[in-house]
This record gives sequence, C-alpha cells and structure tokens, in this order.
Amino acid sequence: MNHSPNLLDEALGLTGRGFGCGALSQGRVVLVEDCVETSGAFVLHHLVKRALSTDSGGNVIFIALSHSFSHYDRILRKLGCNLSMHREHNRFHFVDMLKVEFPNEIQKNAVEHGLVDLYSKILKAVEVSSSGDYSRAHISIVIDDLSILEIVAHGSVDHVLDFLHYCITLTSEQDCSLVILNHEDIYPEMEAPRLLSHLIYLADFVIKAEPLVTGIAADVHGQLTVLKKGTFNDSQYTDKASNFHFQVKENGVELFFPGTRC
Repeated sequence: MNHSPNLLDEALGLTGRGFGCGALSQGRVVLVEDCVETSGAFVLHHLVKRALSTDSGGNVIFIALSHSFSHYDRILRKLGCNLSMHREHNRFHFVDMLKVEFPNEIQKNAVEHGLVDLYSKILKAVEVSSSGDYSRAHISIVIDDLSILEIVAHGSVDHVLDFLHYCITLTSEQDCSLVILNHEDIYPEMEAPRLLSHLIYLADFVIKAEPLVTGIAADVHGQLTVLKKGTFNDSQYTDKASNFHFQVKENGVELFFPGTRC
C-alpha cells in the first residue's frame, strides 16, 4: 500500500522516502482540533493510513471512544487500507472504550483506576508492537476523542491531563508518537481555556479544522491550519503555520491552497 504525500504530509514533515519514513518522529504530539460544524476526523483517518503504509511500516494503537471497529474499518477500506488485516498481523491494536463501563457518578478513586487501566492497555499494546516482525517499527497512539474521555471522567481535567502526561512520557521513552482529536467548541467558556491551553502547550503540531470564513461552498468543505511549534529559525524558536482548504471525498480528502481551485 504505497502512499503519495499531500500538503498535510508536507506540513507534518512526512515526505521522506524509504522504509520507516513517513512516520511522525519519536515523542511527537499532534493535536487535531475540530468543531461541530467541521469535523477533523478525516485527519485521523489519513494519519492512520499513513502510519500503516508500506513506506512507514509502522504500528497503530487506536483508543476508540467515539465509534466501533467496523466504523473505522469501513472508512479506511475506502481509503485503500485494510484494518482487519493489520489487526490480524498485530500492526493495528484497537482499544474499544465503548464497552468499558465507567462509574455513573464520581466515586473515590474509580475514575483514576479507570484511566490507569486504560494506560495499562496502551502499555501492553506497545509491548506487543515492540516484539515480533515489527519490533523496530514506529508506533502511533491515536485517541478519538479526548472530549469524550473527559466526559467519562466526569469532567476531571486533572485526571485527563495526568493520563496524557503518562502517554507523552511513554512516547519519549519508546519509538512512539501521540495523535489526539479534541472537539474545541463543546466546552463552556469558563472550562475551555484550561484544558485547551494545556493541550496546545503539550503538542508539537496543532491541526485545526474550521469552516470557511466565507461560508459553505459546494466544492470546499473547510479549511485546515497546521501549526508547527518551536521551529528554529534565525537563531530563535518561532511557530510556523500552513493553511489550506479541503474537500472530503468518498475515497480520501483533497487538500489545496486557497484560490487555486477554479
């Protein structure tokens, strides 16, 4: 399954050639922000396909809080990626959080124990991915989506952030990267700044899917902004931003610069 790079790959630095290229660097954290009006789920689908491509040769640990395995399998098949096959070969590890029962109300240590158990599942999947034929392959940990994890944690931002810090520590110790989808506009105004500011601080890349400023267009579904933080340039660290429009299609997404479509 070969993969041709697009504007998103270029913005993330995934345009190398050869086995192992095309994967995020070790310890990288990618935050994908979207909103109710414009979904950023296609970014996750693209990065999963990219990670499992023959160019990357990587493994994926997918933490699913939004949909079942069949949902992602159906979408990725349309993109030319067979998740069922990769699952059988231990390259795609699906952690189904839809079947996990969290307490209906806050109980002493219950939320914390639930997140510790989730981290244990991730750690076990990393150990499996680090053995066998793909022991030297990069591992992408994908969370879809973090806003639901906060809900099942009864709004405990501290517990969610502690969980993320454990995951980030794991990525720095192993050949892993972390990709997080979070819905930006579901939080009350007083709650949003704390969690979102922490997420942006932790991320190396912030990918933001938004509607067009000019409104809905038939052949343009939204705009994507990729912010690369901490780029070293002219003896100082600066952020680098790329912006392009996108159109989601049945078998993929088309990305293009504003004003380049007739």
